[in-house]
Amino acid sequence: MTSADTPAPSAHAIGIRQAAFIGVGAMVGAGIFSLLGAAGEVAGAAVWISFLFAGVIALLQGYSFARLGARYPTAGGMLEYVRRGYGDGHVTGIIAWLLLATNAIITGMVAVSFGSYASAAVTDSTDNEFAIKCFAVLVVVVMTGLNLFGSTVVAHAQTVVVYVVIGILSLFAITTLVNIDPDLLAFSGYPSVRDIVSSVALTFFAFLGFGVITFTAKDLRDPSRQLPKAMYLALGLALTVYVAVALGVFGTLSVQEVIDSGGTAIAVAAEPTLGQAGYWLMSVTALFATAGATNAGLYPAAGLCDEMALLGQFPPWLGSRVADHAPMGLVLTAIASSVLAVGFDLSAIASIGSAIALLVFAMVSIGHLRVRGETGANMGMLLLAIGTTAAVLITFAVTTLVDEPGTAVALVVIIVMSIVLDAVWKSRRKSGPIAATVPNEAPAT
Repeated sequence: MTSADTPAPSAHAIGIRQAAFIGVGAMVGAGIFSLLGAAGEVAGAAVWISFLFAGVIALLQGYSFARLGARYPTAGGMLEYVRRGYGDGHVTGIIAWLLLATNAIITGMVAVSFGSYASAAVTDSTDNEFAIKCFAVLVVVVMTGLNLFGSTVVAHAQTVVVYVVIGILSLFAITTLVNIDPDLLAFSGYPSVRDIVSSVALTFFAFLGFGVITFTAKDLRDPSRQLPKAMYLALGLALTVYVAVALGVFGTLSVQEVIDSGGTAIAVAAEPTLGQAGYWLMSVTALFATAGATNAGLYPAAGLCDEMALLGQFPPWLGSRVADHAPMGLVLTAIASSVLAVGFDLSAIASIGSAIALLVFAMVSIGHLRVRGETGANMGMLLLAIGTTAAVLITFAVTTLVDEPGTAVALVVIIVMSIVLDAVWKSRRKSGPIAATVPNEAPAT
C-alpha cells in the first residue's frame, strides 16, 4: 500500500473501540428501539430469527467492507470502495447520491423513534403526532450542532451512549430471558418462511449503521489494521443485543401487544419483570440510543460530500462551508432528515432505507470483485455476500413493496432522482481527467 492510499490521521485520532461504538450507536438506536413492532407485523414472534439472518448478511457485507477499508482507507468511506470498483463514471455518481439519500433516511427514521419516546415521557402519550415530529426535528438540530465540534466529540458522545445502552439492555435481556413464556416463542406460531425472509429486509435496517464505520478511516491512526477490527466488533455486539432483546420482548409480550406498543415495545416489555421503574428505565435508554443513532447518522455526511465534491462527483458547493464553519453536506442531511421525519411514518422510512441500502451494499460488493486482487478477499465470501443480499432484496420487492405502493413509488423516485442529479451535474461539469487522480482504479463505468 502506498502512502497515498492511507489518510493522515487527524490531530485528535480515535481508536478501535470509539470507531466501533460510532457504528454500534448508529445500529442499536436504528434497530432494537425502532423496528420491533414493524418487524413483528411481518415475522411475528420469529423476529429474533429475522435479526439473526439480517446479522449474518451484515457480517458478510462487513467482511467485504473490512477488506476494502483495509486497502483503501479514506474519508470517503464506502464511496471510495465504489470508485475503486467502478471508476469515476455514472455508476459511482448515482450510488453516491443514493448513499446520501440513505443516510438522510436512516437519520430521519431514528429521529422519529426518539420523538416517540420523548413524546411519551413529556406528554404521556405515544399518539401525539405533533409532539413526536417536534421532538424528532429537535434531536436532529441538537445533534447537528454536536457534529460541528468534530469527530472527537462525536466519538466521546457515542462511547458514553453505547456504554449506557448496552449495559441497560444487558440487564433487560437477562431479566426477561429468565422469565420468558416459552409458549409465546413456539415455532408452531411462526409465519411462513417467505414472510420471515421478507422481514429480513426490514430488520437489516437495524444493521445499516455499520456502514458509518467506513467513514472513520480519516480519524484512525492505523486504519488498515483498526478499521476491520472496529467493523467486526460493532457487528458482533449489535447482533448479540438484537437477538437477546428480541427473544426477551416476544417471550414476554404477545405479537399483537408488541405491534400495539409500536416504538415503545421494549419499554412495555420491561414492565412485567422490572415494574414501572423498568418502563421508565428503558424509555430513558431509548432516548439515549436514538439520540446517539441520530448523532452517528449525521457523522458521515460532511466527509461523504467533501470527498465526492473534491473528486468531481458532486457539485463543489456541496463541499463548501456554511458561514465558513458548518459543512454543507451536514446541513443538507439535517434538513432532509427533518423533512423525512415530519413527512413519513416510521415503517415507510425504514422500508425505503432498507431497500436503498441493500441495493448500495450489493453494488459495493459486486464492484469489490473487480479489485479483489488488491484486497485479497475470498471469492466465495464475496459471492455469498452478494447472493444473500440480492435474495433478500428480491423477496422484499415481490412482497413488501407490492403491498406498499407508496413506498415503491418513493423508492423509484429516489433512484430516478439520483440518476437525474448525476446526469445533470456531469453534463454541466467542466471536462477533466478526474479519473487520473486515483491510481490503479477500474475504468469509469
